[in-house]
Amino acid sequence: MSYIPTVLEAYDLLKQYNKDEFHLKHGKIVSGVMGYFAKEYDPGKVDYWKVVGMLHDLDFELYPEEHCIKSQELMKGLGLDEGIIRATASHGYGITVDIKPELFMEKVLYAVDELTGLIGAVAIMRPSKSVSDLEVKSVMKKYKTVNFAAGCSREVINNGANMLGWEVSELIDKTILAMRSLIPDMEI
Repeated sequence: MSYIPTVLEAYDLLKQYNKDEFHLKHGKIVSGVMGYFAKEYDPGKVDYWKVVGMLHDLDFELYPEEHCIKSQELMKGLGLDEGIIRATASHGYGITVDIKPELFMEKVLYAVDELTGLIGAVAIMRPSKSVSDLEVKSVMKKYKTVNFAAGCSREVINNGANMLGWEVSELIDKTILAMRSLIPDMEI
């Protein structure tokens, strides 16, 4: 039988494999963003989407070379739901795995994972150091600057927007709104 953890249990699980505060915060941010999108597109499964967001980088800190590969093994060993395992692994599509995002939830995760990092990097450069007053045009400007937040793959963000059938600017707009929804619980 497969197990679907609560969001809090997923966070505790993330903490078992990740100690770096950056990775833990990233897990919370992606979880919150996924929850925001779920409220609009899959309201009956908000917590499920949040769990997927929380666990998407479960293996990243300990196994960066096997990212999205090792997590499948870890999650299977814990008896986690196959849908969670597949969705979290699919965000490594074309990088470490050949599991293509097919479900809408998987496409959202694939698209927003890198983008939340880019938006966060733009936000901390602002006087407010927040997404609360961040505009799409500011992110688009930095998006086109390849050396800015170079670790955030523009190719993945583009591919994610295409998978969703959205323009990159629309994806950025929706993701900014999703990240704003996390304030004040989490300052971004």
